[in-house]
Amino acid sequence: MILFYRAVGKLIEIIELAILIRVFISFIGIESKNVITDLIYQITEPIMSFSRNLIIKTKINTGYLDFSPIVAFIIMRVFYSLLGRVLF
Repeated sequence: MILFYRAVGKLIEIIELAILIRVFISFIGIESKNVITDLIYQITEPIMSFSRNLIIKTKINTGYLDFSPIVAFIIMRVFYSLLGRVLF
């Protein structure tokens, strides 16, 4: 079980890094026709769309700011913490 828990932790770290790269890409405005940016968007879109929908459903008005990366980090960390409590 410890191996599974660590593997999930590493996967979460990789997704978090990909989200940070995605945020950086959006700030500098790199075109999405690049293979690397396409890969980053494919990796991060499931959790980002979930967090965007969560923000919309809670009717939080964020204006022009996109807080979905922060919400995605929180969701993944809560999931990892809960998984640790269930397994151990």
